Amino acid sequence: MHALDRRTPNALAAMILALACGLAGTAAAAPRTVSGDGGDRVGVLRARGEAYVKQGGLGAPWIRAAGDVKQIALAKDRVGVVTGDGVAYVKDGGLGAPWVRQADDVRGIALAGDRIGVLKDNGEAYVKEGSLTAPWTLQADRVKALELAADRIGVIKGNGEAQVKQGSLTAGWVTQSADVVDLDLTDDRVGIVQRDGEAFVKKGSLDAGWVRQFTDTLQLELSKDRIGVLRDTGEAYVKEGDLDAGWVRQAANTLQIALSGDRVGIVRGDGQAQVKEGDLNAGWVHEADGVTELALS
Repeated sequence: MHALDRRTPNALAAMILALACGLAGTAAAAPRTVSGDGGDRVGVLRARGEAYVKQGGLGAPWIRAAGDVKQIALAKDRVGVVTGDGVAYVKDGGLGAPWVRQADDVRGIALAGDRIGVLKDNGEAYVKEGSLTAPWTLQADRVKALELAADRIGVIKGNGEAQVKQGSLTAGWVTQSADVVDLDLTDDRVGIVQRDGEAFVKKGSLDAGWVRQFTDTLQLELSKDRIGVLRDTGEAYVKEGDLDAGWVRQAANTLQIALSGDRVGIVRGDGQAQVKEGDLNAGWVHEADGVTELALS
């Protein structure tokens, strides 16, 4: 559920322009780290690279995490950022904990449990497990997206092939699909968006069969038994329960959707970040303005 480097700021700007003009097209890559596993932290990245995080209720105060940030990622008690010059940092514990430098020349970062993943500028993907100072294990090269969830690791290769492994960092890869632009994971689900906008999810083993979810999909997010999609019309939908459950429309004019447990978050076309908690028909709580990316832990 913690994916990285699936849409650059330029691509985000292009999507904003496309939605503002009412354009529809083929599937684009989804945003970077956004969805969580039921935690109580919310993170936002503001237009000028200011990263903020809050913990607890949706009305909790914001704490400034860092400046000059191009990505923020959350998982349990960890916060990760990638700075404008490509340096990845992670802190563990309270929001005021110190940063620990992780790697240079980083395109994006992913967090899940006690695992940290980085995608380097040269396309190499690395993951570490345990403490913040644990050694890195090379996972793959020629990677354009890296995803972490529980003991699963997923990648989208440069040729569009999605692969997932489960277990140790040295486990073998299982090919999931070709022509993939978006990949998302939970501990027992795998979701993909193909280049034509078709979204599919499987549940159980890595060789389980796919269940078609939606067409004209820009972004797919998974968290526990919820599935969220952002369509190329700017409409966000979420379902809960079985893979064939019915969809509940969440919002229009949406640029991004994020899920975490019973929380749903969106970034609207005007840069407003909103989050709801509980039932899928719950009301939205305004979180921040001028937001380019929203992350839930």
